[in-house]
Amino acid sequence: MGFLSWKGKFGRDRDFLAGAGVSTCMGSVAIAISVEQAEQNQQENAAIARGLKSHDAALLDHLIELYQHRLLRYLLFLTGKREVAEDLFQETWMRVLLRGGQYNGKARFDTWLFTIARNLVIDLSRKRTMASLDQMSEANDDGHGFEIATDGPTPLEQFQVREDRAEVAAVMLKLEPNYREVLTLRFHEEMSLEEIASVTHAPLSTVKSRLYRGLAALKPELERLRGGHNATEAMV
Repeated sequence: MGFLSWKGKFGRDRDFLAGAGVSTCMGSVAIAISVEQAEQNQQENAAIARGLKSHDAALLDHLIELYQHRLLRYLLFLTGKREVAEDLFQETWMRVLLRGGQYNGKARFDTWLFTIARNLVIDLSRKRTMASLDQMSEANDDGHGFEIATDGPTPLEQFQVREDRAEVAAVMLKLEPNYREVLTLRFHEEMSLEEIASVTHAPLSTVKSRLYRGLAALKPELERLRGGHNATEAMV
């Protein structure tokens, strides 16, 4: 190999190594930020746990203000009835007040909060004729997981960008409770699949299956609603 050829190869190798160094550095920064965020979340969870154990009224007021809209929306999607959702909303916070000492801060507070709310919905379903979330039969729900595409927006996200959220909510209420719940937790609450499994007490494969089937059931409803809008606009 001649000197010029060797020099050119050395330059390319040096550039490659420099690029790899930058990528490694950026990756290290991202990991450091992620670790710092996780530590901050743990500290916040621990502070909430201490406050609930000591029945800190100011903390409870802050938590209600912080989570009230999200919790009520979750209950509305689960029950489909505002009056029932509002009653369960009040009962959920009563449980938080009375059983706050049970929260240990190891999980996210909203995961614990939504678990309480879901259990109350199940308790109510046993007393009334509402379909239980856990007893709702799902066609072909054999426990095998589905691979959910993580890149690109889902049909739900695409439609929410363009359309009135109230109409999307109305379409969601047409779905089976199991599907509605998982879609709400995934796309409204932005919970991970593992966190949804914790809230619903379901295997991860079942959560994936419900998410997949929920999106499949939702897509034609959204397309039908969009088609109605297009027809209306064409007439104007």
